[in-house]
Amino acid sequence: MSSSNSMWRKSSYSGGGGNECVELAVSTDDVGVRDSKNPDAEPLGFQRTAFCSFIDELKSGTSYPQ
Repeated sequence: MSSSNSMWRKSSYSGGGGNECVELAVSTDDVGVRDSKNPDAEPLGFQRTAFCSFIDELKSGTSYPQ
């Protein structure tokens, strides 16, 4: 997923300066994740299904063994 060609969304929980958060760009098959302080860096890429499963786990409160 390219940083320059994607529609990036910042969390509404981002800090007052707006640069204290991650940003997401979602396509049909992929999700890009980048640091809002460094938008020109190569984003991390995930398959959309895997990323959605990850978010569902976070929302459910399931914790992983430490």
